[in-house]
Amino acid sequence: MTAASSCHSEDQFLCSICLDVFTDPVSTSCGHTFCQSCITLHWNTSNVFSCPVCKQVFKEKPELHVNRFIKEIVSQFRRETQQESSGGSSEQRAAGGGVLCDICTGTRVKALKSCLVCLTSYCETHLEPHRSRLALRRHQLIEPVEDLEGRMCPQHDKPLELFCQSDQTCVCMLCSVLEHKNHQFVPLREEADAKKAELGKVEAEIRQIIQEKRKKVKEIREAVRVNKESADEEKAEGVEVFRALVQAAEDGLKKLIKDIDEKHKAKETLANSLLGDLDQEICELIKKSSELEQLSRSDDHLHLLQSFPTLKAAALSIQDSVEDSVSVPLYNGMVVRAVTELEKTMRMRRKKLSESELRMVQKYAVEVTLDPETANYWLHLSDNKKQVHDESVWKELPENPKRFKYSLYVLGEQSFSSGRFYFEVQVRKKTEWDVGVVVESIDREETQKQTPKNGYFVFCLLNKNEYLVCTSPSLSLKLQSHPRRVGVFVDYDEGLVSFYDADTAALIYSFTGYSFTEKLFPFFSPGYKGGSSNSAPLVISSLNEIGEISELSDLFG
Repeated sequence: MTAASSCHSEDQFLCSICLDVFTDPVSTSCGHTFCQSCITLHWNTSNVFSCPVCKQVFKEKPELHVNRFIKEIVSQFRRETQQESSGGSSEQRAAGGGVLCDICTGTRVKALKSCLVCLTSYCETHLEPHRSRLALRRHQLIEPVEDLEGRMCPQHDKPLELFCQSDQTCVCMLCSVLEHKNHQFVPLREEADAKKAELGKVEAEIRQIIQEKRKKVKEIREAVRVNKESADEEKAEGVEVFRALVQAAEDGLKKLIKDIDEKHKAKETLANSLLGDLDQEICELIKKSSELEQLSRSDDHLHLLQSFPTLKAAALSIQDSVEDSVSVPLYNGMVVRAVTELEKTMRMRRKKLSESELRMVQKYAVEVTLDPETANYWLHLSDNKKQVHDESVWKELPENPKRFKYSLYVLGEQSFSSGRFYFEVQVRKKTEWDVGVVVESIDREETQKQTPKNGYFVFCLLNKNEYLVCTSPSLSLKLQSHPRRVGVFVDYDEGLVSFYDADTAALIYSFTGYSFTEKLFPFFSPGYKGGSSNSAPLVISSLNEIGEISELSDLFG
């Protein structure tokens, strides 16, 4: 310590009320000095005005004046103490292994305790007065800490000893009777214990959140892996398909060129053969023409008459042997036939692709059963909740907000709010039906138009052969065949709803680009019975039926 501080002891500057170094020291008329806030609080909470040290009683509350001399000495003492506390080198702190004693000179020793009253940390040697002296034994000692000033009230310069539950902040004793008067207080330890218990709960919640986040990370990584595998498989299949198509096109082109060349060569060979024959015949005709000319000049009438029939017959025989000219072949038909063969190959390949796509979505098949609580009063559900038809008989059913009041609708019991799912509905022998998915919030009381805006994603049949997609406006579809089984595939996260002809593996229609935020339910309507023309039920295929049907479809192409 410096020379100035060595001639003063800390005990000389202790307030006899708070037992701490003076803060704004004031002196009474009897000569004793106290902290201004301490003596003010003492008198405010007492019935008489008396000196806490000598007990002298004053008739009126004395007027207090700051003792400037003591205030200056205390300020100097505080500065020197703080300089001593912060003057140690980083090497000394490292050697001390943490908080060092503020009193030690020279090599500083590791502190054993910190005093919240003195705002000083003490080693075992310098802590002895706090253990032996009665006044100092009242001080609050804690494990060594660096920031002692941060544990003091910035307004009253007193230790923060209480916790104000009303304002949720740490306060000193003066705060409890001044700014925080009539508030709820507990000791710091009690509040700390409560907060530790709360921290335990928060920590448990954080651990749970960490587990959930790790699970989510695992799911995302798995999704990335599956996505990559799917992308690689799709690319490989695409490359294989297009290579096959290119190869088919190249093979078709080669065959076309070969057929044209063969046809051309055949005609050319025939033409060359005819040209040779014609050249020979021309030569013979020229010879006969010469003979006829010579005969015409002859004066031997007998010879002319005898030779004429033979020469004429020979010339005419050569003329009769000449065939018609070679016709030019038409090659256009060959190109058309080659393109037709290529289209046939592409149709076969497209059919295989469709079958592959259907098998892929069928991997997401789920078991779907009908929900009796949603079924309209006119509908009849089978005991296994797999079939539904219009019974044309009103049933007395309990009121239920989930039930469709006026429309012949029924939902599946299962709901979906993520991922992918697929189910199949058997629609054979029916003239009307609706199949698809709907959002949970669709109106059950009133009949709404079936559109995506109203929460309907539906494919339907009307009047035996009118297929419609319930868009806005409705979209009429011309199908090559009448589906007997309709497959419904949903990718919730991608906003996709697709309908398939499960017999031909053809994609009928897809709703795309939607953002689902509600639960989705399978949706069914068997349509009105209409006498007996539409009496057959809608039948939901079970999982094992979907598998069996797929295998049969593969066997019979």
